[in-house]
Order: sequence, then C-alpha cells, then structure tokens
Amino acid sequence: MAKSPIEPQFFESFDGTRLAFRELGEGRPVVLIHGFFSNASTNWVRYGHAAAVAAKGFRVIMPDLRAHGDSAKPHDAAAYPPDVLMQDGFALIAHLGLTDYDLGGYSLGARTTARMMASGATPRRVVIAGMGLSGLTDTAGRGGHFRKILSNLGSFAQGTPEWLAEAFLKTTGGDPVALLHILDTFVDTPIAALRAIEQRTLVVAGKDDDDNGSHAEVAALLPDAVLVETPGGHMSAVTKPELGHAIAEFLAAA
Repeated sequence: MAKSPIEPQFFESFDGTRLAFRELGEGRPVVLIHGFFSNASTNWVRYGHAAAVAAKGFRVIMPDLRAHGDSAKPHDAAAYPPDVLMQDGFALIAHLGLTDYDLGGYSLGARTTARMMASGATPRRVVIAGMGLSGLTDTAGRGGHFRKILSNLGSFAQGTPEWLAEAFLKTTGGDPVALLHILDTFVDTPIAALRAIEQRTLVVAGKDDDDNGSHAEVAALLPDAVLVETPGGHMSAVTKPELGHAIAEFLAAA
C-alpha cells in the first residue's frame, strides 16, 4: 500500500468545472480512470497499482471524475449532461497536451474509456478493467442499482451488497446528491462501436466479478484483446496486487 499521498493538480474542464488529477512516475503517459464512488487515490494509489505501472517506465495520470474525490461536486443538474465524463476525459487530454498515450479505467472508468473510444479517442493501447458487456451496452440496469442505494442510504441490512456499497461510499466521503446526478450522464455504447476498437486492449477483471455482465464477452468482441482474470470480485479485485501487475505487464509488453 502507498505510504504517502500524491498531491492533486487541478484544471478547468470544457464547462469551467474544476477537476483534479494526480500523477506518478515518468515516461510514456497512461491515463487511468477510477470507478463509481471511488477516486484516483483509492482505486489506483492505495493498493499499489499506480506504483506497479510507474515502475515499468510510465507516467501514470489519474483523474478524479466529476463529483468524486478532490474534483468539484456541483449539485446543479445542468452540470451533468449525458456523456459529461467522456467530455471531461478529452478535456484532461487536451489540458496535458497528450498525443501519444494509453488509456484505461476500472468499472465506471472503463465505461468512460469506452465512451471516449466511441467518440474518437486515439490512444495506442486500451485497458478495460472491472467491466462486463452489459455494463457498457445497457447502462440503465447498473444505474438503477446505484440509484436505489443513493436514494435509500441507511436502510440496508448489514452484509447486503447495498450495505457494502454504502459503507464504501462513506470511506471515500462521497456526495450522494452529486453522485445521483452522475447516473443521469450514462450513455450506452453500441456493440458496433466496441467492435471498432482496433487498439490492442487488455480486458481484466476479478474472476468472481459479474457485477456488470461478462468481461469475457467484451474481450470476444474486440478485434485485438487480451483477457486476464485476477483474484476477487468487483470490489475486492481492486485491493489485490494482481490487478496492477496485470495492467503493468500488458502496457510494458504491448
């Protein structure tokens, strides 16, 4: 686990919203986007994943998504148009002047990566982590799950998936109002758009992770994909070093 925090840097997105990002390492840029309820530090830094990638000679760039971490958390619904996370991703790439880079994410970060790819992003390599096919093509289902949680906080029986998600939300200091608005930004990615991703892609997920459908089906759709299963389920896979090692080895070898 990381022993010290990485201080955030800030930039203004396309609409003036102040967003945070963190960097670790030097070398070829790779942008890694965290999951829902999480942030850059929790998803990538805390359990050593960013360090594992940086050790292979990469500059790891980790944004805090809008409504997460150190980024702004506006309560105005107008700040959450459809596909706003995709637009924020392009704004970060433009802010940093990235032209030759790799791109990936975990869970919502993987969905955001897919949306960026469908909207013209041109990374050299792609990482789709912790995300199955239905989570990309039918976002309403997973969105409904989180809407139920955020709208009924404090009502779930201990040990249930909803209770565990709420407990994680508390550890990250999430803002329920802002996070509810994030659910309104989800846009489905058509299968044809996934099949059009020509870049070498790592599809990696916990072997017990079926929260967003089948990750194997995602790999089967992509023209040039490597499928890796690591220990754990959707939440626990992030806490295990195998996730970071899989990403690092893929980027270093591809």
